[in-house]
Amino acid sequence: MTSTEILIIMFGGLTVFLLAGLPVAFVLGGLSVIFTVLFWNSSALVILVLQMYDTMNSEALLGIPLYIFMAILLQKSDVIRDLYTAMELWFGRVRGGLAIGTVVICIVMAAMTGVVGAAVTAMGILALPEMLKRGYDPRLASGTICASGTLGILIPPSILTIVYSVTAQVSIGKMLIAGIVPGLILGSLYIGYIVLVSILKPEMAPAGELDRQPSWGEKFAALKTLILPSMIIVMVLGSIFFGIATPTEAAAVGVLGAALSAFLRGTFTRANIWDSATGTMKATGMILWITLGAKAYVAIFTGLGGADTLLGILEGLNANPYVVLAIMMLILVFLGTVLDEIGIILLTVPVFLPIVQFYGFDEIWFGVLFAVTIQMGYISPPFGYTLFYIKGTLPRDIGMGTVYRGILPFFLLQFVGMLICAAFPGLVTWLPDLMR
Repeated sequence: MTSTEILIIMFGGLTVFLLAGLPVAFVLGGLSVIFTVLFWNSSALVILVLQMYDTMNSEALLGIPLYIFMAILLQKSDVIRDLYTAMELWFGRVRGGLAIGTVVICIVMAAMTGVVGAAVTAMGILALPEMLKRGYDPRLASGTICASGTLGILIPPSILTIVYSVTAQVSIGKMLIAGIVPGLILGSLYIGYIVLVSILKPEMAPAGELDRQPSWGEKFAALKTLILPSMIIVMVLGSIFFGIATPTEAAAVGVLGAALSAFLRGTFTRANIWDSATGTMKATGMILWITLGAKAYVAIFTGLGGADTLLGILEGLNANPYVVLAIMMLILVFLGTVLDEIGIILLTVPVFLPIVQFYGFDEIWFGVLFAVTIQMGYISPPFGYTLFYIKGTLPRDIGMGTVYRGILPFFLLQFVGMLICAAFPGLVTWLPDLMR
């Protein structure tokens, strides 16, 4: 059997089983064993064992459970609720202010936690009812929350970025810092769209009416809720940027900041610590199982000549490098609707990276485009992950059709953001190049 036929069978089998809804980790691991025995020989199974052992000994992956623990602890410390209360006091009476404030809070949450589900769910519970009560169009309200919640994929500390860096074997610190400017660009595009809608269609984002006008003293007092989140962001990102700590060490610093935040709010209880620890174990276990399965699958894929065959096909096409890049991005958008970000990285990066290197693209720059594209997949109807996160918080009179229509303008904005990053690589590589 030729390597091309093996390539088709491996991708075909993977696609069929994933679309059947089977767990990603077991599909990858099971197919790895089957293909090794069928197309190689049973003695080659030792390669799978070695890949698993190498993964389990990776020091770079140590930061993942720490960042997850930090995120869950912050989620339970009511920091987000306090931030939303402060935002409502300042911007509640401004036309479109609640939607703009939601974007800002999601940026802050992304910089503190890097967890998409937490941001979308929290804003769905806190911001969505308030915006609907003030007369915001449900499409604008739901679209704002879904799109802004995905910023945790890009803005550090992002679990996706760490996994990408380990898989692509690039600097974790530079990759984390590279996501800051593109993340702010996307956030600015969202805010600009909301402002434009507020001007052109004021009925979609009306000025809010509070029960009473808060005093300036209350407004400034509410700003104290920004102190601890700002400290955590500076502690984590600042220590990485200035070379004071490695990303893993910075994660430990972030956990310390999250614990301090919870302690000062009186939420550093035994129950919350236990819930945070068990939640971290579950999330980390899921990530590691997928990592082990993907590592085994990619090892067999490469060993059977799949990567060489793919490169040979691309060389034969003699296509423009940016056309190939666009094809890879389209594949990622599709995968983002059916797979979680960890599975997408572990499956595609080992396949895409030789292509990226072949065409001479910067791997950090490609990693940012990779993340933005996965964001697009996360809000793509009908199976984008964030659409299901927000579904549980929707009132009964709002259906998923409303959410689908609301998310389309933000999908286009993400596409514009990706084009900006693709056209001006310096925006992505500027901060990493300044790192010590």
